[in-house]
Amino acid sequence: MKEDFTFDSRLGIYIPDLRADWDQYSKANQEAILYHWERIRGSIPDRIADLEQEINHKQAQLADENDFPRSCQLNTEISELASIINDLWLWYRADQRVSGKVHH
Repeated sequence: MKEDFTFDSRLGIYIPDLRADWDQYSKANQEAILYHWERIRGSIPDRIADLEQEINHKQAQLADENDFPRSCQLNTEISELASIINDLWLWYRADQRVSGKVHH
């Protein structure tokens, strides 16, 4: 099953990395992949919550920061964390398209 997923260090989760078209997998393999994905997918909200805490911490630092270059750096870091959250939400919702194929 691990060969069907790749760790994305930016997102902090394993993401599907299917080597063949979905229909080329046996029904049993499809179900195993979906089961594994559901376990990963279930962890995404917790990962997002952790990133939101990081954003809140950086925003608090930004509120007290008087050094302009450091303020710019904090803003960049906040933007990157927000981008990661957005991508995680996309992956969280991606399941709806894949699982629909298996259940038909």
